[in-house]
Amino acid sequence: MVLLESEQFLTELTRLFQKCRLSGSVFITLKKYDGRTKPIPRKGSVEGFEPSDNKCLLRATDGKKKISTVVSSKEVNKFQMAYSNLLRANMDGLKKRDKKSKSKKSKAAQ
Repeated sequence: MVLLESEQFLTELTRLFQKCRLSGSVFITLKKYDGRTKPIPRKGSVEGFEPSDNKCLLRATDGKKKISTVVSSKEVNKFQMAYSNLLRANMDGLKKRDKKSKSKKSKAAQ
């Protein structure tokens, strides 16, 4: 997995969306990141590790290529605006979901 800066992550994410436009999927995950690179041991003494500030870890993959970035709390507003604009621009090829009418559901339940 490649850890990128925020701007580089957004450009690579745009490339992933363009590559998967006709067929394929892009999976994006977001989680809290505390800066640890090693797992917490189950037994024994655990040192009090306090992160200096809150961070988010974003990962994106198309099944073949993986990219990630860490966004600090200071730059989250700027990143969120750019990220939301990127998602709006690239989510135009989604298929509409078939909504079944209530009458069909009630007939199937009886």
